[in-house]
Amino acid sequence: MNAYENAKLYKERTKKWHDDRISNRAFFEGQQVLLFNAHLRLFLGKLKSRWSGPFRINKTIFPYGTVKLTTEDGSNTFKVNGQRIKPYFEGDVDRRMETIDLGKQDRLLAGILLR
Repeated sequence: MNAYENAKLYKERTKKWHDDRISNRAFFEGQQVLLFNAHLRLFLGKLKSRWSGPFRINKTIFPYGTVKLTTEDGSNTFKVNGQRIKPYFEGDVDRRMETIDLGKQDRLLAGILLR
């Protein structure tokens, strides 16, 4: 009997832990979102982003979290599961590339270690 009680307690705790970490995402009509594409097999590569878009939310009143999206130019409209979208934050992103010459650092470290 003890094993059944322990299993029940484990399931309750696991469910509570999982439910606490679910974030409630509220979307509104006209909001820009990105769409997750899990079947991205066309373009090989680990670093290829699986998020496409941005798309605009056309309607969110469907049952079970279904959302109606339209493309930016308004040519295509389709329904997707609400769990496959995330908000798109438009704005300037400061992208800097920094180069480090590893050869100089190795020589500096070797000089410090030899002293």
